[in-house]
Amino acid sequence: MRISEAASRSGLKVDTIRFYEAEGLIPNVTRGPDGQRRFSSENVDWLTLLYWLRKTGMPMKVMQRFAALYAQGDETIPDRKDILLDHSRLLAKRREALDRCEEILARKLKIYEKYLR
Repeated sequence: MRISEAASRSGLKVDTIRFYEAEGLIPNVTRGPDGQRRFSSENVDWLTLLYWLRKTGMPMKVMQRFAALYAQGDETIPDRKDILLDHSRLLAKRREALDRCEEILARKLKIYEKYLR
């Protein structure tokens, strides 16, 4: 499929896909006889994963490391799993912090509600 369809399916913008490819984040993208990129369903699955990793705040350097390990093959699965586990732990800490922020905002809103009555 062409880049526009890959963008639509993955949630990424076309420019982001081009950037990710230039940064070496997308393995095995082929080109057609016209020189345009052709994306497989596997590429789109990978792009979708990149979308969510970035959306959850994974730094580009970590994404690049993850992609480099992926390109090396299945023997790197334990290392890739470690990267995802570390990221999951960071997300849990962020979630806790956001929950605390929400509690504080809720208390402040109650104070304002009392004041406005």
